[in-house]
Parts: sequence; C-alpha cells; structure tokens
Amino acid sequence: MFGFTQYLGFLLFLTVLTMGFWLMFFLVGFVTYWVGGATIERMKEKRAKKE
Repeated sequence: MFGFTQYLGFLLFLTVLTMGFWLMFFLVGFVTYWVGGATIERMKEKRAKKE
C-alpha cells in the first residue's frame, strides 16, 4: 500500500495547494476592493472639479 513518507508528501501537497487557493482568493478580493475604491475616488474628483 502506501508508506508513511508518501502520506506526508500528499499532506504537504494538499497544504500547499490549499494555501495557494486561499492566497489567490484573498488577493483577488483585495485587488477588486482597491480598483473599486480608486474608481470611486476618481469619479468624486472629476465631479468636484466640474462644480
């Protein structure tokens, strides 16, 4: 069957895969928040300049 080292390798692989998924999830959310905030600020500046 499977040896203990293969089991540890599989757990390490799952850990790295899960950490990568959550890091990607966090970064996508952060970048979306950043771009949305920058867009809103730019719209406010244009509106203030117009008036």
